[in-house]
Amino acid sequence: MNRRIIEIIAASAALLLQAPVPAAEVDGIAATVGAQSILRSDVVNEMRRIGADESRFNEVRNALIDRKLIVKAASDAKMTLQDWVVDNRIREIVDTAFEGDRNKLVAALAKQKLPYPEWRQRIKDDMVVGAMRWNVVDKNVTASPAELRAEYEAHPERYRTDGTATVSVILLKPQDAGKRAEVAEALKEKPFAELAKKYSADSRAKEGGLWKDVRPQEVFRPEICDEIAKMPVGTLSDWIDLEGWSFLLRKESETSSGTKSFADAYEEIEANVKQENARKLYLEWIERLKSETYIKVY
Repeated sequence: MNRRIIEIIAASAALLLQAPVPAAEVDGIAATVGAQSILRSDVVNEMRRIGADESRFNEVRNALIDRKLIVKAASDAKMTLQDWVVDNRIREIVDTAFEGDRNKLVAALAKQKLPYPEWRQRIKDDMVVGAMRWNVVDKNVTASPAELRAEYEAHPERYRTDGTATVSVILLKPQDAGKRAEVAEALKEKPFAELAKKYSADSRAKEGGLWKDVRPQEVFRPEICDEIAKMPVGTLSDWIDLEGWSFLLRKESETSSGTKSFADAYEEIEANVKQENARKLYLEWIERLKSETYIKVY
């Protein structure tokens, strides 16, 4: 079975250890799907499993209805999972979520008052749902050239690039603030990079203080970003004092923000189109399943 299919529920087990119990009413029937019932307690337990708060009760109930429909469709199609496949997945969950200690899994289930056979069935159903979705939806998703072009033209904001800058930095520790004048004088005769290697406490000092093609907002404090933004390329800043630390900047180059070309954004465009087409295929599939089954929501 495709590896991606059997990994769809990895995060679910870990949430057993940490998710709060929603304060929702747990008695009574939330929905019926054919001859099967979904209890309010089933919805609450699923909310606990995925870490959802009580405001998402209806959303989770509807997801359980979809789940019942898909599991039923798998049964009707005679799709089965061998026990060893499920057992292998459970071993992976124990290894990744419970540090390889099955006793920790058992303790977590006991804390949630969830019998192991019921939990195991949920894991199996998750795998069945993933496999069915792959067979019916995911493997059939396509993205035509016309759809790709339409996506790119309709949503240019999705394919914008942030501006980048290459900046050299000399950073003096608070106890070295008195060396500002010495550094400034030395810059009249020596390269910035050489002095950065000698004086700077910056993490890039060994590279001459060079921060190449970075998005300033991702690596520098706002005060530094503001200074970089107003500096022309090739210029040197004044000393900037932040909590006693002294920054000296030189702006080496920059690229403006803009929209990626269609070719440069192709993979992102394709992913977005396929995601939307998968969503539509999934909804159409669920609607077909609903049309074949009596469903009542309480």
